[in-house]
Amino acid sequence: MNDIVRDKAAIVGIGRSQFGRFLPESQLGLGAIALKGALADSGLERADIDGLSLHMGWPLGLDYDQIAEAYGLDVRYVNQMWTHGRFIAYTLQHAALAVISGMADVVACVTAISFTRERDILGGPGDMEGMREGGGTHGESPPYGLTAPAAGAALAYQRYMALYGATPEQLAAVPIAFRKHAQRNPHAYTYGKGELSVADHQSQRMIVDPLRLFDCSLISDGAVVILVTSAERARDLKRKPVYISGMQGLRSGREEFIFAPRGMGLNQQSGKRAGADERDLAVYSMAGIEREDIDGLYTYDAFSPLPLFVLERFGFCAPGEAAGWAQNGRIELGGELPMNTSGGLLCEGHIGGWNSVYEISSQLRGACGERQIADARHLQWGTCWGDSLVFRN
Repeated sequence: MNDIVRDKAAIVGIGRSQFGRFLPESQLGLGAIALKGALADSGLERADIDGLSLHMGWPLGLDYDQIAEAYGLDVRYVNQMWTHGRFIAYTLQHAALAVISGMADVVACVTAISFTRERDILGGPGDMEGMREGGGTHGESPPYGLTAPAAGAALAYQRYMALYGATPEQLAAVPIAFRKHAQRNPHAYTYGKGELSVADHQSQRMIVDPLRLFDCSLISDGAVVILVTSAERARDLKRKPVYISGMQGLRSGREEFIFAPRGMGLNQQSGKRAGADERDLAVYSMAGIEREDIDGLYTYDAFSPLPLFVLERFGFCAPGEAAGWAQNGRIELGGELPMNTSGGLLCEGHIGGWNSVYEISSQLRGACGERQIADARHLQWGTCWGDSLVFRN
């Protein structure tokens, strides 16, 4: 399997819209801006796209046929997922597998989000997931008033504090680092708003204890399009390819919860934790590298505990160590393991996490200016629930 997948597909075009709040463009309009940008970046023509892999499903997105019709595409392969962070890797993996298998030549991964137009469904009365009788997959529990996705992350970190002695103040290291990164990124929504301190973090209102305002992602609008083709075709295109070297899938089961490492979430069966095991580290063997070869780590940071949990999921830290390990600039640019160098969902914009895929591609091209990771060779996308991709230049 390693030889079938490793470096056989590549990102060859990236495009984005403006990221912001209450943008005037519709989701179709935002996506069109990003698609035009990706085509111009790659040197491909619209007619070259014969596959779609969409991360913008109901209730926050458009159907694939609307996308194909509106953008004048004629496709022979379609994959469409819900607009959840857990499906970012899945959407990109399907695009890679489609071109590797020959089901498509060029696949456009499209996400276009208008969270500020749909803000009443995010934990509000229109949130059909968070308000359902059995609760939602983020740990929502309507009978107890927990109807927003922050609930599961907050409860997981409460348990983490009880087990390991971590503190709410230690959470501040994550938004402090990502706000610093955003100050080097003129596309970020918080660009120019200044850096944060622990005192700034602790002064904000509580959302779900212990998560305060800066522990929760931005609510924003925007779009990203990523074009994927075969490594063979990529070599003849306009931009230096960004190869997809390794991948592993979404984890699920009685020990899994999407906002915590294995064994740490809500309703887990055993209540036991262990360090990263062989299946958590499979992405590195597929990519033909060691974990120590990773130059930067990117993750779905809707809430500040999640980057800490991903450090433990992939063995960068032992269980219980991440809150302390991440202090003193360790996850900042220039630190031991830079994370989410564009600012991520917390500080750049909530584009489902695709803003980080855009950033990974830009980093591996050496195109990030003052936030460039020096000599970046291998970058990883991974989440605390276990899915991952490794990219190289």
